[in-house]
Amino acid sequence: MTEVREPTNLGEQRQPGGRAGLAMLLVAYALFTLGSMVTIVAVPWLVLTNTGSATKMGVVAAATTVPFLFTSVFATPAADRLGMQATVVVTSMGGALSMAVVAIVPDINFGVLLAMVAVSGGLNGVGGRAQHVLLRPMGEAAGMPMIRVTAIYDGLNNVAMLTGAPLGGLLIYWIGAQGAIWVDALAMAACGLIVATLVRPPKGSLPDSGAAANERYVAALLRGFRHLWADQLLFGMLLMVTLANLFSVANSAVFVPLWVSDVYGAAPAIGIILGTYSVGVVLGNAILTVLATKLPQYLTFIVSIVLCCAPRQLILGLTNELVYVIVLTFVSGVAAAAIRPILGAMLYARVPVELQNRVFGLVAAVCRAGLAVGGVMAGWLVAGLGLREAILISGIVCFLVTVVPLLRYRHSVHGRLLADDAKPAKDDEPARSDEPATEKH
Repeated sequence: MTEVREPTNLGEQRQPGGRAGLAMLLVAYALFTLGSMVTIVAVPWLVLTNTGSATKMGVVAAATTVPFLFTSVFATPAADRLGMQATVVVTSMGGALSMAVVAIVPDINFGVLLAMVAVSGGLNGVGGRAQHVLLRPMGEAAGMPMIRVTAIYDGLNNVAMLTGAPLGGLLIYWIGAQGAIWVDALAMAACGLIVATLVRPPKGSLPDSGAAANERYVAALLRGFRHLWADQLLFGMLLMVTLANLFSVANSAVFVPLWVSDVYGAAPAIGIILGTYSVGVVLGNAILTVLATKLPQYLTFIVSIVLCCAPRQLILGLTNELVYVIVLTFVSGVAAAAIRPILGAMLYARVPVELQNRVFGLVAAVCRAGLAVGGVMAGWLVAGLGLREAILISGIVCFLVTVVPLLRYRHSVHGRLLADDAKPAKDDEPARSDEPATEKH
């Protein structure tokens, strides 16, 4: 059985300027995410004002998502050959250039717009994975537990997503859609400059680009897939997150708007419910950042999976009282805040450095698959059964599926998984086991 070993003393790993370097990496990531959220609002609005076509708005959304997913999986060996830091810089600057083209060309042709958005999405896919790989060496240089690093990283993402869309709307109002896109271009460029000049990973802490260049491309992809498949703990956690994403998007994109329409007929209630969930996530993330090193990570993860989806779905089918819906939605948001940081810490602990970029790409693509199909499945369910029946069936199925890992949990087997400071597994010793890894006592 693979063991999650006792952590090395973090004080000994800390290096001069390590905390500043980690802070700069987090600032770069926050700018990148904030700019991306502005573009998510501004580009569809630009398409709508230029063409008046809802269909073209959907095409633009697909032109961003499909290249993102493709490069997240298939471009990672190329990033390994280029190097993680160089990949972040090149993709950030390339994304900034593509968005600058959209921003600077008046009455931009739809085909050109589509191409630039696709380029930006593809670059963001591979660049985002490289950002993730940089986190562990920078966290170690700062002397900070990885679970706390991932909690802060995810918290910044949540805050950026919560504020980026409203900021995008305000920028469109003040300076127009193309002006708002300029802001994204500048944010991407700033991200690249910060990583190039102010982020200094410790020597030897990143994948060896020379070794990656000598590896066949397809073989490199397969090594990442095989490692993820062999580690049953990580693979099971990934499936749980994918299911959580599926049920979560079904709730927010379909069930909540239809429930509000049926019960209240007033759109502001949608904003209240979804906003409450976001506030819960941000608060939960702050709590996790403080308590992260004191919590049993795997147990916290599976409890959070149970609480983050099913309760806020089932309450919609059981009551018409908005206050009950808001309370359970808030609780679900607080619980959801722990999921991605713990999965991230486990990935850093159990995936060898040279495979992290490839495995992280697979994880990102699979997790987003749940987001892609959840809304469609919910729509079909409502069309076939009616709203309340669809909500109750979805909520019950969600609960039954997500509660299984919790019922199977045994402390004597699973132990207190301290992935935050554990040393990554060696590539020639994959974490394959019928049971999850346990802490070494």
